[in-house]
Amino acid sequence: MYVQIMSKDKAYKRINIVNKKASFEFQLLTKYTAGMVLGGTEVKSIKAGNASITEAFCYFRDNELYVRNMNIGTFKQGTIYNHDPLAVRKLLLKKVELKKLQKRGEEKGFSIVPLKLFEAENGFIKIEIALAQGKKAFDKRETIKERDIERNLRRKDE
Repeated sequence: MYVQIMSKDKAYKRINIVNKKASFEFQLLTKYTAGMVLGGTEVKSIKAGNASITEAFCYFRDNELYVRNMNIGTFKQGTIYNHDPLAVRKLLLKKVELKKLQKRGEEKGFSIVPLKLFEAENGFIKIEIALAQGKKAFDKRETIKERDIERNLRRKDE
């Protein structure tokens, strides 16, 4: 009987859940990487790739940053200890970063948007957030136009 020993990187796939809608809807100004307060079944479900951040948004409550509408599906083997899929989750940042974000986020037209959910090299689940400003309709048309031009150029090269 032969046992194949796999390295830690190959034993499971790296998670990388991206909010594609954010870069289209918003102009991203500054990016931050934050930790998250998660339970055991939430971590297992995220590592299985069962999460979505397309409808998620961040907000401040009592000088602390939270993310809402981040959908982490229930863990199949979770039984009665499973989590609420749409629970509000606390984000962990340094105080200086929180104060900067809170001051800029309260200005009119600015939002804090989650961009990417990933696993750091140390195994912790992290979320990349950005201070963003909403795009106007003509900005969105410009983005679509640039994408179409780039796609046509790639087709010509092939």
